[in-house]
Amino acid sequence: MVNINISIKKEAYDFLSSLKAKNKSFSEVILDFKKNEYKKGSAKSLLRFAGVLKNVNWEEREREIKFLRKDFDKRIEETIGYMEKSRK
Repeated sequence: MVNINISIKKEAYDFLSSLKAKNKSFSEVILDFKKNEYKKGSAKSLLRFAGVLKNVNWEEREREIKFLRKDFDKRIEETIGYMEKSRK
């Protein structure tokens, strides 16, 4: 095996590191791209997101969404009122 050192930005390193499993080398991760294993929509790219929503408090999210919708509706009504007044 030949070892070659390369320099990459921290952002690139973090990205590769997020794809790397403990039993995989960085070289293997990069070669997986060559084989299109991380192609958009592939099973492997989708599996990276498995479990990311397990700790979400859905009741709290629902309350936040309802609040945002009410606030949005209120702002729309205010904007409509302002526009109607400006036409007169």
